[in-house]
Amino acid sequence: MSDATLVYDDDCGFCTWWADFLDERSDLDIVGFSELDDELLARLPEDYESCSHLVTDDEVYSCGESIETALTYTDMGKPARPLVSFFRQFEDYERFRERAYRRVADNRSKWGKIMSKTPPARRDDSN
Repeated sequence: MSDATLVYDDDCGFCTWWADFLDERSDLDIVGFSELDDELLARLPEDYESCSHLVTDDEVYSCGESIETALTYTDMGKPARPLVSFFRQFEDYERFRERAYRRVADNRSKWGKIMSKTPPARRDDSN
């Protein structure tokens, strides 16, 4: 069990692709919106469905910061942790990160044509 949980839109093929990517490369727990328990839901912001979140024992990272932090849990991202910490000191970086996240998130249907998996919420488990 990980010390961090990625919460994502499990009704989105593009989001599912990213969740699976991170699941295969890290020890993060991955939980879709449709699988949230009361304890995890209580830690999320009220508008939690507007973006992804990374929940640790001490923090909840949302939107761009959630993906950025999740990537630092992968083997390829761990060496970047000091660099990420350094960049987080700058408001311009935070604005850039969040704008980039929002631009991608707002165009998920386009990105999903390139990178997508059948979302858990849409899978037919009866077979």
